Amino acid sequence: MSERICDGVLNMLPALLDTLPQVGRVQWIGLRPARGSPVQPVEAVQAEIGKGLLGDRFRGRAESKRQVTLIQAEHLEVIGSLLRRAAIDPAWLRRNIVIEGINLLALQRSTFRIGDAVLEGTGGCHPCSQMEAVLGAGGFNAMRGHG
Repeated sequence: MSERICDGVLNMLPALLDTLPQVGRVQWIGLRPARGSPVQPVEAVQAEIGKGLLGDRFRGRAESKRQVTLIQAEHLEVIGSLLRRAAIDPAWLRRNIVIEGINLLALQRSTFRIGDAVLEGTGGCHPCSQMEAVLGAGGFNAMRGHG
């Protein structure tokens, strides 16, 4: 019987992956003006095709898969909990946009809109070793899978 259930789920998988009735909301936007400098929160930002966000130090190449980085607002509390502290300030994580109300993993390999910008979910944004210095011991591992 379990084979039949697995086959049924596999047949339904494309429809399940395409069903996303939730609508997310931008909670926070941050720009990194220079390497190593503090992230600057902003109210709005302009995206440029092939280059990312205007004012952000990372001016990706057109073929770059990571021009804008996102993290779920709901994960800030999870990361804090893993580190036994309150929710984490998004500026510490060096991500550009905090989104709430939608599972970012569901947006991978699809296009979606934030304001007037059309973005493509290309994959995870893995943490760098700087997270250990910013968040303390275990910061790198607390960040894994969140972005």
